[in-house]
Amino acid sequence: MIELDNRTSLEVDETFLNSIAKTFSDKEIELIITSNEEIQEINKEYRGMDKDTDVLSFPFEDMPMSPLGSIVISSWHVQNKAKELGHTDKDELALLFIHGLLHLVGFDHEVDKGEMREEEARLIEEFNLPSSLIIRTQG
Repeated sequence: MIELDNRTSLEVDETFLNSIAKTFSDKEIELIITSNEEIQEINKEYRGMDKDTDVLSFPFEDMPMSPLGSIVISSWHVQNKAKELGHTDKDELALLFIHGLLHLVGFDHEVDKGEMREEEARLIEEFNLPSSLIIRTQG
């Protein structure tokens, strides 16, 4: 289900991430783990924002046999946020993957009325992850 392109030394538990992805889709998901510099370039090119970020999502057109989309995650943000919040890189990567996955399936926290945060909270509890994603994205 996950097509992993890890361009860094960050360890990735594909089995765990696949179990999260299966809660929404059996479609293939491209997951790119990259440097802070590269995610900044991608953010600038595709979103017109010349700054780094933790996660980007690019949904594909919904057609039979098409992948669900691509998620790009900065390993630098994974490692730094995990250290800052006192949890593991594995947990932080899963939190960012959930956030990106929800964007792929149509959630948008910038315009919804809290539905994305509710779904994040449900998944965080289901997969026994730290609730820091919800806390740091409120407001």
